[in-house]
Amino acid sequence: MPRDYVPGPDALFDSWFSNINAYLDGKTGGASPEWPDIPAAAVGRMRGAYDDWHEHYVATLTPHAPAQTRAKNDARARAESVLRPFVRQYLHFDPVTNADRTAMGIPSHDAVRTEHREVTEHVELSIGPGQIREVVARVRVMGASGNAKPAGYDGAVLIWALLDSPPGDVGLLTRHAMSSRHIHTLRFEEAERGKTAYVAAAWQNERGILGPWSDILGTIVP
Repeated sequence: MPRDYVPGPDALFDSWFSNINAYLDGKTGGASPEWPDIPAAAVGRMRGAYDDWHEHYVATLTPHAPAQTRAKNDARARAESVLRPFVRQYLHFDPVTNADRTAMGIPSHDAVRTEHREVTEHVELSIGPGQIREVVARVRVMGASGNAKPAGYDGAVLIWALLDSPPGDVGLLTRHAMSSRHIHTLRFEEAERGKTAYVAAAWQNERGILGPWSDILGTIVP
């Protein structure tokens, strides 16, 4: 499946994502759904991800502040972190047909279901200040000599939050993004300068399964 099957322009992404949700509603709803093996909770997460994205996207269709653009971009990252794993886990296999995938704008492929159900690689994470209002995160496979992500993986999921003290659990890191590259820049608001950003990361494979979280690191937002 091409990695760029998700439309790039926001307007196309919005209509495409909306169409997928409408199609899912038709196939998974009612008393006798055609796709009974797709959990209602997973479909609900897709709907919630679209609603979150659409709310922030619409706010940028009229004159708006830079903060709203950043919020829209964050919402898109959140949406894709739900959407891509859902497609891989549920929409590549029977009873979903090639015709269904065409109707949803999702390419079909001939690969069989893989058994990559466990992610054992650890992330070696480093963070530090970048430009003003930016924190730069760098990820690599722990112990590896190079910076390449594990073969076939989506990349690393980064989670972070601005907190007054080091968190005792990654569950307190409520902001997140997917990084398919070795370096990822986290951007903040002017009012957040001088606060401490705490960050952790984990590899995510092609089935959307997360590996172990890295240590939680902290740095000051410049």
